[in-house]
Amino acid sequence: MKVQASIIVAFIFALLIALFAVVNVEAVPVDYVWGQSNVPLILVIIGSALFGGLAVGLFGIVRQYKLTRRIRALEKQTAGAHSFEGDSVPVPVKPELTDTLNRSDEYKERLP
Repeated sequence: MKVQASIIVAFIFALLIALFAVVNVEAVPVDYVWGQSNVPLILVIIGSALFGGLAVGLFGIVRQYKLTRRIRALEKQTAGAHSFEGDSVPVPVKPELTDTLNRSDEYKERLP
């Protein structure tokens, strides 16, 4: 459901950008480092939207890659911790520590 909602929002956003671009079709001057040219505003708007989307997508891919690497490292760490569980010897527990019901009765008797 979350994926469907994000696709619908992306479609609506793309539609709004397209409508805004179609309304603004006159040529505008664009200054570059090496010169200037007149470009239709529709190309500037759509190009800016595409460049922004690519930048956000690139940051998302990098973040996902880092998270995947971290998950793999943590899985290896937990797998290593689980492999030692069978090798350990259980520590004997004193019976008086396991009998909590009797201990609570003893404390009640000691209270004034």
